Amino acid sequence: DSQGLNLGCCETLSDEHAGVHCSRLPSSKLTSDPTDTPAVCLESDIGSTMIQKHDSITVAVCKMAS
Repeated sequence: DSQGLNLGCCETLSDEHAGVHCSRLPSSKLTSDPTDTPAVCLESDIGSTMIQKHDSITVAVCKMAS
């Protein structure tokens, strides 16, 4: 939501993963085109997270390495 709280999750994710929204906010400064929606991908040894904002909703998709 607008406060960075987790609205839903599945698999091994839980409400403790809320707050990742805060790291996505500066990506809006990557483009001056108001119709362009940047996506940010955070990668690590244990997996990756793609974050993108759609209107008032920020979506984060996490993929854990197997």
